[in-house]
Amino acid sequence: MITHTVPADAQIHKRAEELDALDAILPFDRRDQLAGLLTDDDVATLKHLAHEGMGFNTLRALASDLAYLEAWCALSTGTALPWPAPETLLLKFVAHHLWDTDQRRQDKAHGMPPDVEAGLRAKGLLKSVGPHAPATVRRRLTSWSILTRWRGLQGSFSAPAVKSAMRLAVRATGRPRQRKSKSAVTAEVLAALLATCSENTLVDLRDRAILLTAFASGGRRRSELAGLRVEDLIEEEPVRADPRDENSPALPCMTINLGRTKTTTADDNAHALMIGRPVTALKAWLREARIEGGPVFRRIDQWGNLDRRAITPQSVNLILKSRCRKAGLDETRFSAHGLRSGYLTEAANRGIPLQEAMQQSQHKSMSQAAAYYNDQERKQGKAARLMIE
Repeated sequence: MITHTVPADAQIHKRAEELDALDAILPFDRRDQLAGLLTDDDVATLKHLAHEGMGFNTLRALASDLAYLEAWCALSTGTALPWPAPETLLLKFVAHHLWDTDQRRQDKAHGMPPDVEAGLRAKGLLKSVGPHAPATVRRRLTSWSILTRWRGLQGSFSAPAVKSAMRLAVRATGRPRQRKSKSAVTAEVLAALLATCSENTLVDLRDRAILLTAFASGGRRRSELAGLRVEDLIEEEPVRADPRDENSPALPCMTINLGRTKTTTADDNAHALMIGRPVTALKAWLREARIEGGPVFRRIDQWGNLDRRAITPQSVNLILKSRCRKAGLDETRFSAHGLRSGYLTEAANRGIPLQEAMQQSQHKSMSQAAAYYNDQERKQGKAARLMIE
């Protein structure tokens, strides 16, 4: 009996072709790299999750984390990633990524072995120096756990030894938790950014619409802005500036259907309401750009030509930082997430009830949203002012 084995290059090419079907979710420039790192079963799992309607960002993160895990396991053990992973492999993963820098100076074997580190760097998968951020390690363990469950298997991710190792390792690294944006984009900061969009060029019209839409609709995530389509916009009847005064001016009103977000499902009918200036800015952009369908916010090249393709989530971050530079602000202190935290901070400053603000921002965690309110109350209270003189 003659058996035919498929050459490794042919298998990689086949996986690359299958990944083409996920091009709307996975970055095309990483397709060949992912095809070389993932197994046939990995690709089949990702295609299944995409078919099941898993969120854009979640699926992309899973693919990235899975590729990293496959590469790390091959370099660390000389074998492919096992399913389910034994507890010893999970402990090894924690030990390789979270370690004590002082201990590393005394013992080169402490932490990630040099050959494993060099291998990951050679593949372009490792850029950080020193122990990883605890949040990154937690996310990769979570992705590992999710993929294990989707395969119908049970892992050891909740084992006491793994939880204990993670807790002790985080303490050993001494790295404080970093905010996604050092500073919130409050109304005052937003006004400075909008002042840089004073011209009627396509770029200024687009950026003004992005900033106002992101903030006024509850601090939309950058992925939600990039994925927004004209079909998601519903024009409503105008509303009064002051609902209690029938003589107050009427303002334009619009509903934005958010579909599936990071904290909702497609069945949740998540939506945000915009009234007044943000609606006017969004309509002006769509009118001048002559956009009647498809992506709302699109790329514009250096000559001012409008692309048919949507901006990327990373573009939202770059646009905000560009506007910070033009406004004379320190761009390192702000990121796109600052629009989200800024919305809740501003809502707290203006005395808007937390639950009402959460309806607009679509926060699911009361404790997370309340943190912005608590911070503002503490700054305005007396407890921190005992020794101001």
